[in-house]
Amino acid sequence: MDLFPLWNSLRIAAISSVIVFFTGIFAAYKVAKMPRIVKGILDVILTLPMVLPPTVCGYFLLLIFGARRPVGQFLMQFGIKIVMNWPGGVAAAVVVAFPLMYRTARGAFESFDQNLTWAGQTLGLSNTWIFWKVRMRACRQGILAGTVLAFARALGEYGATSMLIGYTPGRTATVSTTVYQLWRTNDEQGAFFWVMVNLAISAAVLLTVNMLEKKNGRLKWRSK
Repeated sequence: MDLFPLWNSLRIAAISSVIVFFTGIFAAYKVAKMPRIVKGILDVILTLPMVLPPTVCGYFLLLIFGARRPVGQFLMQFGIKIVMNWPGGVAAAVVVAFPLMYRTARGAFESFDQNLTWAGQTLGLSNTWIFWKVRMRACRQGILAGTVLAFARALGEYGATSMLIGYTPGRTATVSTTVYQLWRTNDEQGAFFWVMVNLAISAAVLLTVNMLEKKNGRLKWRSK
């Protein structure tokens, strides 16, 4: 059996998770320190993909990266093709998974004890050192949970992915799009196989999130 859909899905989910990890943390850290009104406006903008239908997100991505659009034409000059190519799957996954990472990281940062930052500053520590060694370490459970959820969301993405990269065996096929195509062609056995693969991965992801939450709960209980 061709395992390309699994490899492609894992590749897309892994790359998009790395992008979402850094962009989500950066956005969450900046927004958490902003005034309430500005924070509210940015929250709506940054979390909008979480409530929009995935097909709508895919439509907007086509407006941006289409071959006849300025951004798409610019990228094509460097040989980068987004539409109907697997990197487009990364773009779609980043858009739909970003809100999960952002919201989780922002919640972790807002619960962080700011006194630890001030204590580090009085000791002459740089803000960069405090961020990575103090803030990120204190918020690591929430950050890890957000990363795992973002990975799972990227792995199971279908709507925006199907609109942006379609389904081409051996080139753009993912687990989600393969399930639909096999079902559409009455290949029940093949569709069931990929459904079970997706269920197994999703169960593993949820188990990881639960373990992180339980560990975080134990750490909070011991710190009291």
